[in-house]
Amino acid sequence: MRLLVVINGHSRAGAARAEAALTELRSAGFDCQVLSAGSRDEVGPWIARHAPGAAGVVAVGGDGTANAAAPGAVAAGLPFGLIPAGTANDLARTLGIPVEPKAAARVIAQGGLRAIDLGEVNGRLYFNVASLGLSVDLARRLDRETKRKFGRFGYWIACARVLFGARPFRAVIAADGEIMRVKSLQIAVGNGRFYGGGLAVEHSAQIDDGCLDLYSLEFAHPWKLLAIAKDFLVGRHGLWREVRVRRAQKVEIRTRRRRAINADGEIIARTPATFLIRREALKVFTPVDAEEAASHAGRSRRERQFDHANEWSGVR
Repeated sequence: MRLLVVINGHSRAGAARAEAALTELRSAGFDCQVLSAGSRDEVGPWIARHAPGAAGVVAVGGDGTANAAAPGAVAAGLPFGLIPAGTANDLARTLGIPVEPKAAARVIAQGGLRAIDLGEVNGRLYFNVASLGLSVDLARRLDRETKRKFGRFGYWIACARVLFGARPFRAVIAADGEIMRVKSLQIAVGNGRFYGGGLAVEHSAQIDDGCLDLYSLEFAHPWKLLAIAKDFLVGRHGLWREVRVRRAQKVEIRTRRRRAINADGEIIARTPATFLIRREALKVFTPVDAEEAASHAGRSRRERQFDHANEWSGVR
């Protein structure tokens, strides 16, 4: 069986993790065809050329590498595997994939598959969260050198710098037809659960629940975000009255001037933007026990939406 393995060519950590993972996969009987990608633009065409007869696509890297490889896997109808080797590894956290490369490779070798949703913004796919405002400034400040030197702590260093210069912007949001005019520091539309190095977009969000989770941060003073940092970690920031939340299947956002949109750590679109949910768009190799846990914990989408509506009825 042949796997198409995409490695972030700019990451020394990714190369080291890839070597360990490739050894494990080959010992499990896989033939691994490898691309060390210098840019995301070369990933899709490479997958398309080599997809016939392949058993799957494997990304070795962080959320940005996974984002670059996902469209090719979707187009080819191939299952997707992940060897986490990034700074945040939020997709791996959402899916319960271990960060140790040999353990992650064994997840692929075991063959457990889970169909997950993908978010879409202006035709571009994403796993975790797409957002505009603070997150874009953060992505621009969190350069490769900062990641290399500080790892996950680099997020918090960059966050402090971004908050210092944050300014709100005006936007019009339509969530399943409901029109909202806002003045916001950040608007985020989540498909998965985790983003930004372990923050939760919404505490009950699942990557296969058929819904997008939206929030808008409408604080007068950016530094008040520090007061709700703990709630961001568990996805309960929507309990604050300055945080507008909605659950929808289609979201549209318009701004006075065009604004960049960050998804999975990469700038991939600009406003005006339309966000959609792509139901069960991709099958992903996940731990069998994690899949069973999700199944046991997985109430129906209707039940989760009912709980969500009840919880947000009380705000701080």
